[in-house]
Amino acid sequence: MSQTETAPRRRIPWLFAIPLILFGALSLVFLAGLFAGNASKVPSALIGKPAPAIALDALEGLQQGGKPVPAFAMADLAKGRATIVNVFASWCAPCRIEHPFLVAMAESPAVKQGRVAVVGINYKDEAENARRFLGALGNPFSAVGVDKAGRAAIEWGVYGVPETFLIGGDGRILDKHVGPLDADSAGRMLARAMAGK
Repeated sequence: MSQTETAPRRRIPWLFAIPLILFGALSLVFLAGLFAGNASKVPSALIGKPAPAIALDALEGLQQGGKPVPAFAMADLAKGRATIVNVFASWCAPCRIEHPFLVAMAESPAVKQGRVAVVGINYKDEAENARRFLGALGNPFSAVGVDKAGRAAIEWGVYGVPETFLIGGDGRILDKHVGPLDADSAGRMLARAMAGK
């Protein structure tokens, strides 16, 4: 054999390709599972159970109509009306996306007439940043509790912000939405709140 001739390339045995094929198949299975499910429908062990008792301070310096906005307290629940509880933070980009839908909820006749309440839990945030956030985007909440350490969120089973809970007039958790609300999810939650189930 002359030096200009090259030796034929050795074929890669199929044995070495099997791990690559298995990795590719597993990747497809994981991607299908990721995109097939509805991330906003994460199951919650608290659905149907009483909302966890928490004691939160008011967001310092937050005012509406010239009066301080009160803290969200357990006494706000179980008054015979549904309550929508939104967990938010000023540093949360998806919270900014959903905020107009919360403002629209607060402007709805059901909320204006007192049949449904919209309250907030400010999660691991600085008071000044939270006030600036609500001042710039509008405050849809009749009460805001501060969860500086994140303990209340743990009690409520929060995965991350934003999350929104629907509490029935009897104080039980009826529904939970993980991620930012959009027009459809906000509309469904408000309708369910008005129906009381």
